[in-house]
Amino acid sequence: MEIKHVVIAGSVPARSERLSFAQLQELTGLHPTVVGELIELGWISPERTTAETYLFRSRDVYRLRKLDRIQRDFELPLLGASIVVDLLERIEYLEGKVNELNKLL
Repeated sequence: MEIKHVVIAGSVPARSERLSFAQLQELTGLHPTVVGELIELGWISPERTTAETYLFRSRDVYRLRKLDRIQRDFELPLLGASIVVDLLERIEYLEGKVNELNKLL
């Protein structure tokens, strides 16, 4: 007897661009309490599902990795490292704006 698998179009869920808490931990290596503190500070703002779980963006992974690296390299407390990351992102944004304005000249 031959068994065939039938996949009905539209029955396979689309791949989500959001990451679960477990996936975030796996990708960043950060302890759950650290991530919880950053959520409480409002430094990262994950979406909440109806099941009261968090969903994170890939941008959060990038920011958390940068935060962890800066915290370890410069031996900074969590809050200090988060301020440094915020300032670096602000500098990057402003440099982009300066480049846009220079192109207009």
